Amino acid sequence: MTHEFKDIIQQALLNQQQGIHNVLATVVHLDGSSYRKPGARMLLSSNGCITGAVSGGCVEKEVQRRAQSVFNTQKPKVIAYDGRYRLGCEGVLYILLESLYISEKFISEFANTVNKRNHFSIESFYKLGDETEGAFGSIVQLGQQAFSLNNNYEIDTSLEDVFKQNLSPLFRLLIIGGEHDAVKLCKQGTILGWQVDVISSIKDPKQLKDFPGASSVIAQTPELVDLDEVNEHTAIVVMNHNFSYDLRYLVRLQETDPSYIGVLGAAKRREKLFNELFELTPDVSDEFLDKIHTPAGLNIGAITPEEIALSIVAEILSVTRNKEVFSLKKIIGNIHS
Repeated sequence: MTHEFKDIIQQALLNQQQGIHNVLATVVHLDGSSYRKPGARMLLSSNGCITGAVSGGCVEKEVQRRAQSVFNTQKPKVIAYDGRYRLGCEGVLYILLESLYISEKFISEFANTVNKRNHFSIESFYKLGDETEGAFGSIVQLGQQAFSLNNNYEIDTSLEDVFKQNLSPLFRLLIIGGEHDAVKLCKQGTILGWQVDVISSIKDPKQLKDFPGASSVIAQTPELVDLDEVNEHTAIVVMNHNFSYDLRYLVRLQETDPSYIGVLGAAKRREKLFNELFELTPDVSDEFLDKIHTPAGLNIGAITPEEIALSIVAEILSVTRNKEVFSLKKIIGNIHS
């Protein structure tokens, strides 16, 4: 959800610069089931525009209509939306509406937090009800500094109802390869809000313009590439279409600890790849080998580069969220535990 909050902050800042007022809507409580869970947010702008969503699209217009009093009075409130009889979601959403103001100090600290890939948290203080006004609001904790998102009212932090959310750094997708299929994977990762970085071959260097949505594109060799930023919030996909390069990168990647390593290629090359990896690094750990998924992707019948990219990002999600893959129609009860 970090990328959603980042998008909201960026748009709110743009609105402020144009004299457009902002109201932040946050799902703070849920009774039953719903499309989105507590922590979902969207930005309502006084010009009628919406950034983000608190549902699949069926609640937003109602929230926008009921937020008009917050635009008019600047008083935060909580509203309830019962979807049991209108949407079939079998749940009641409680949404905090508060005016949103972005200070220069906040935007500086927030940008620093995102760029350094640090964790941060948000606490929203409220009282359950419908059209319930009060000294409600959200506080963002960035390192040692706390920032109120509502500059019109002092937030009552003694309220018993508090929704706290810890947000991780943007998930990072590191693509090693610069061909056409790598571009498609980059686009898929960008759609998901991931930070996408690309490493192409030094013999065929690529530029940022070749990978729309990427944060960085560099050309480097496996032995010299900087992998210091690879951690548990990183997935790596090796797709060089070159066995030697793939092998050299796997040797280097043993120094890292990503959540996922995918290697593109036919299943018949997997045994050869592992055998030569053992020859080069006999002490390779079982833990590292378990991270390697080759051929990369889920078996969904993917044929085109776009479909293959989809199968890879789906596998990354299933691995990082520790989910066994099967059809949702086999689930009885709630989709999310």
